[in-house]
Amino acid sequence: MSAPLLRVDDLRVHFPVGGGLLRRARRFVRAVDGVSFAVARGTTFGIVGESGSGKTTTALAVMRLLRPTGGRILLGDTDLGASEGEALRRERRRFQMVFQDPFASLNPRKRAGDTVREALELMTPDDPADRESRVAELFAQVGLRPEQRMLFPHQFSGGQRQRIVLARALAARPELVVCDEPVSALDVAIQAQILNLMQRLQREHGLTYLFISHDLGVVRHLCTHVAVMYLGVIVEMAPRDALFAQPLHPYTTALWSAAPSFDPKARGRGRRIRLQGDPPSPIDLPSGCRFAGRCPAAEPACAQAEPPLREVAPGHFVRCRRVEVVDGQAQPVLG
Repeated sequence: MSAPLLRVDDLRVHFPVGGGLLRRARRFVRAVDGVSFAVARGTTFGIVGESGSGKTTTALAVMRLLRPTGGRILLGDTDLGASEGEALRRERRRFQMVFQDPFASLNPRKRAGDTVREALELMTPDDPADRESRVAELFAQVGLRPEQRMLFPHQFSGGQRQRIVLARALAARPELVVCDEPVSALDVAIQAQILNLMQRLQREHGLTYLFISHDLGVVRHLCTHVAVMYLGVIVEMAPRDALFAQPLHPYTTALWSAAPSFDPKARGRGRRIRLQGDPPSPIDLPSGCRFAGRCPAAEPACAQAEPPLREVAPGHFVRCRRVEVVDGQAQPVLG
């Protein structure tokens, strides 16, 4: 694995609950509670998990659209978490974001070409005389015709709008692109087109992606490494092929069982794991494993202390005390 472009160390994002002008909040929603990972340059790191797991909050904190409560966010040698004001503005051209809803991401009163040109004006030192040709070049790179620059967002389809958003992100010539569910609002056929476009752009421009999704099929298609989040923490993290071949954490196993089979020959053979109960409140977290109350393999000791995220195979990390390494091989949890 090459040197990481992005490194996140012990990231925490806590939101105060209650309090007011004269009273300090004493309770907090621990949306992200000690997340660490590294993303190598030119790769795609995926974060998956159910709603409320903290994956989108992690992405917004990396983009500095949310202020971290603690931890470090390093882009190369730059500490984004500690950057403020003009210093942060100068760094923003190095990292851009693609949001879930392309229509909400675009100003309906601006023509598509003006949206991309505005990004050039704000983020790049290009000669103003060259900007029009640069906009046409970006449109061509994402599969749009140059004459479509004169159209407004409502005149495009959903997939075409997301292409405009990608062109706007590329205008800054970024190193990192953070993608928050970028294809979930699109039809399945269009999803494939956008994912293939993103892979081509990654090859051509050397992009690094941080990819947030709940769709395991999309993650398997695009990502090189995957982290699984549950209630603000990473419970399992591994290279894509290792994680899909043998998930070790019981939460990961339950997620995989709920998804359509990735192997056509194995369809109908797997057993769906139905979790009981609801996740604990992120305001009042349990003292032990956060998944213990829903885990089919939990034992009394699981409720005593939260297990660490430990490496049980090369590059494969899991936060579960029931996973054992036998003869050099990590064994999945048995119920």
